[in-house]
Amino acid sequence: MVRALIIDDEALARQRVRHLLTTVEDVDVIGECKTGTDAIEKISSLQPDLIFLDIQMKDMTGFEVLEALTIEELPMVIFITAYDKYAIKAFDVFAFDYLLKPFKDERFHLSVENALSNLRQQQHKSPNQELSALLDYLRQPNVAPAPRSKMLPLKSSGKISFVDMTDIQYVTGSGYYIEIFTTDKKYLLRETLTSILTKLDQEHFIRIHRSSIINLHFLNEVIYGSGGEIEVQMKNGELLRLSKSYRDEFFQKLGI
Repeated sequence: MVRALIIDDEALARQRVRHLLTTVEDVDVIGECKTGTDAIEKISSLQPDLIFLDIQMKDMTGFEVLEALTIEELPMVIFITAYDKYAIKAFDVFAFDYLLKPFKDERFHLSVENALSNLRQQQHKSPNQELSALLDYLRQPNVAPAPRSKMLPLKSSGKISFVDMTDIQYVTGSGYYIEIFTTDKKYLLRETLTSILTKLDQEHFIRIHRSSIINLHFLNEVIYGSGGEIEVQMKNGELLRLSKSYRDEFFQKLGI
């Protein structure tokens, strides 16, 4: 039985990987991690055979997780990424498998099938040299992973505030005014939702209603109502309506 660990800071992403693995024989999911720090600890203590590793997490990159491990602790890795073009190039060069979000079920099962086949044949029983070479390659300045955060300048009340996009939970608006809700503050701006969306990271921010945009990193649950209405609950408990006109794009973005 192959012991697998799921590492992703998005709850729905972890849930989907776990669900897909329920249809795969000989795989036992021994845990989930939502931070890089937790991943390092669990890899060291649980010693999984295979990990599904998100590259862009809030506290660190997947590469930083691997660099924190000893050579003996390194398991087989299936990388999960949304947009890191430099990392994708590196995976191709060093023949590492990766899943590009949003990935299809068939692509996921192909990756798992290849991983299981390699593990059975012991081709990657000790993937240390390959991983070390990959990490050395990514340390080069011209192929370094893209920064995890980006500062967004917000002009309001005669001043400019600089907000880390990764701290923005959701944005609501009406007409020419919007409210940006971060983890610890709210900003009122004279701007439209359409305009602010063009400035946000398109991989993690998505419009779910004519009056709201959410950061998928802070999405907690999708709730179906009895009347066919759908709401999304953010990690701070806020409920926002998912309108019919944005549902297809929303679920496609989540890969479900």
